[in-house]
Amino acid sequence: MIDVERLADWLDGSALPGKGEPVEQRYVSGGAQNEIYEIRRGELHCALRIPPPTAPAARDGGILREWRITEALNGTDVPHTEAIAVCTDTAVLGRTFYLMEFVDGWSPMSGTGGRGWPEPFGTDLTARAGLAYQLAEGAALLGRVDWRAKGLHDLGRPEGFHERQVDRWTRYLERVKGRELPGFDEASAWLRGHKPLDYVPGLMHGDYQFANVMFRHGGPARLAAVVDWEMGTVGDPKLDLAWMLRGWPEDTGAPEAATVSYVDLFGMPSRQQLIQHYAEVSGRQVDDMDYYDVLAQWKLAIVLEQGFQRADDNEKLQAFGPMVLRLMKSAADLAESTAYGK
Repeated sequence: MIDVERLADWLDGSALPGKGEPVEQRYVSGGAQNEIYEIRRGELHCALRIPPPTAPAARDGGILREWRITEALNGTDVPHTEAIAVCTDTAVLGRTFYLMEFVDGWSPMSGTGGRGWPEPFGTDLTARAGLAYQLAEGAALLGRVDWRAKGLHDLGRPEGFHERQVDRWTRYLERVKGRELPGFDEASAWLRGHKPLDYVPGLMHGDYQFANVMFRHGGPARLAAVVDWEMGTVGDPKLDLAWMLRGWPEDTGAPEAATVSYVDLFGMPSRQQLIQHYAEVSGRQVDDMDYYDVLAQWKLAIVLEQGFQRADDNEKLQAFGPMVLRLMKSAADLAESTAYGK
């Protein structure tokens, strides 16, 4: 729990509503990276995001990075949590933290943990399809943000983004590697030899998927906020779309579509329908999505391999082992079979 007396003193000096009134807190969620608390004080109702005491010192810099992105989204049409205030004085709560709007909505990972949808999305397949269209639209709107005008010119290194991907993530894999990954060499060589048809830098989330968004209660589907900006950067927004669509079933009307992913995708739009919706909203061409699909699967395999290599007796991390092999094989198979770039 957080020190409400120190927080109250800081709030008193921050020109926020509720000065002098008692602070109410409620732990919402958290892990090794960040903790989230619901804060109420008079008219102030917000969420506080802070690294846990045991997180590495560098995580404070990550919190500031998240804050910059959250603040930059204020005034845009990207569904997000409004940025309220940030504190870099570690004497207050021991770590850098920020306050953001408390969103009245639901997460696909709450309740059934993705294995079922709340009503009307549980039984109304038309309403359920809207969740996916809203998800794709959120990625499209994010890529349209004028990141230069928002002061995010130094957030990432957009120049040479694609040229760096293979070398960067290969070095990452070499640091954690404990086994051979069949298909890695083939997919890596293909990525080195291919590039997108065009590259228009934009703001990207870095881990864009159902797990990192919230929706408004009730139908029709309305995206309430994109959340969890630890991997946010200026790069290629179309990689967010590919990340979202990895593992998307070819036939969403087949019974297995309900279990192929961590969320129930039965009755969802097809990949092509979502790609087309993204293109219409974003204004970007999507004829080179095969490149992004290979890159997304190849990259995710490497990211998950790190978890698998430090799994020990953690069953969740142990489950990454076969997932990594499937992803890398899928990336290599797609690279071999696609007509893109030939």
